[in-house]
Amino acid sequence: MMVCLTAVCACGQSPASTQELVQSHLAQEYPSLLELYKHLHSHPELSFQEVQSAARVADELRKAGCEVTPGVGKHGVVGVLRNGAGPTVLLRADMDALPVKEQTGLPYASSVTAKDAQGNEVPVMHACGHDIHMTWLVGTARVLGQIKDHWSGTLIFIGQPAEEAVGGAQAMLDDGLFKRFPRPDFGFALHDDAELAAGTVGYTPGYSGANVDSVDITVHGVGGHGAYPHKTRDPVVLAAQIVLALQEIVSREVQPGEPVVVTVGSIHGGTRRNIIPDEVRLRLTVRSYKEEVRQQTLAAIKRIVRGQALAAGIPEDRLPEVNLTDEITPALYNDPKLTERLVGALKAWFGEANLIRKPPSMGGEDFSAFGRTEPKVPICMLNIGGVNPEALKESQRTGQPLPSLHSPLWAPVPEPTIKTGVTAMTAAVLELLGKRAE
Repeated sequence: MMVCLTAVCACGQSPASTQELVQSHLAQEYPSLLELYKHLHSHPELSFQEVQSAARVADELRKAGCEVTPGVGKHGVVGVLRNGAGPTVLLRADMDALPVKEQTGLPYASSVTAKDAQGNEVPVMHACGHDIHMTWLVGTARVLGQIKDHWSGTLIFIGQPAEEAVGGAQAMLDDGLFKRFPRPDFGFALHDDAELAAGTVGYTPGYSGANVDSVDITVHGVGGHGAYPHKTRDPVVLAAQIVLALQEIVSREVQPGEPVVVTVGSIHGGTRRNIIPDEVRLRLTVRSYKEEVRQQTLAAIKRIVRGQALAAGIPEDRLPEVNLTDEITPALYNDPKLTERLVGALKAWFGEANLIRKPPSMGGEDFSAFGRTEPKVPICMLNIGGVNPEALKESQRTGQPLPSLHSPLWAPVPEPTIKTGVTAMTAAVLELLGKRAE
């Protein structure tokens, strides 16, 4: 049976003594967790290339007492820790890094290079904190494995590949995650936060991350000499008109108050200044929350592109191509009841002042996929502050921005970020699986 940590815990112990027990075990584990974090940070791997990271996570989960299955969804790792009757909770950490050259100057900074999916040699860095995510997962498995008298149920520890490239969560689901292993009653994850002070926890009930759609547009024209534009159909001018017209989707078509982003992040066409090319290629990222708004926006893009081309005199057989790629991330929806329940429990561990409600983000996060398979599993992702509190205060005072996620300068402060993450993940499990006093 489940109970909030404000009640008396199993074995007649008070919430305070439970917290002291967790902190005692965490203090013992911290030195090796710090070394694990530094190792993972200095050995990053790109999406769907997480061979060594997956092997290390699998080994650590095995040592913590889990039944481990590697190779789920290519490099995904599943560790199952059974401890009697009770609900099943999925705990997820992503493992992949980014093609970014690290500039933090840390003694354990990455100097790794690797070949990306296109065969290009690129620098690799954990610029989004997935190294500390893995550390939290391992630390939580260790602590919970040592205090089994305080909880009952089943834990599913997930080392997920390819969050950055999109598709890793779905790959694990397609490989039978919810069929080969116990289906979770709840899903939980943490993400480091470059806007919150270390030691604090952020939460966002409801929509927290956006639908992310990638759209490619090929604008066809009739090329020719730059000195004779009247003999051509210029795709550069048409592409410029399309870029501007697309901005009216947000300002004039979607209901005010509905969050939408239509960004043209890449435009390529032509080879020389005096040649009008035959085509121009646009690459877009489209962000939204609600499915109906998503569909409205994508339909508007297709209509506007076609209309602009017809107005420019492009013949039917040369109309632009609009393609929605398979790089799709569904919106992250934190189940409100689950989120409020966990936040209520965490207040007893961190104090109400250290629980910070954050506004929704237009960033994408494919942890969302674990909550979209019918029947839907309630999921929640919380944020763990990783910024030195003094540096954050100075930034707020001066207006000088701090490094963001995906920056070559970003790295969370290891302590207390590691301890806060392990504590929060452990406390969440104890809230969901904690035993009542007998």
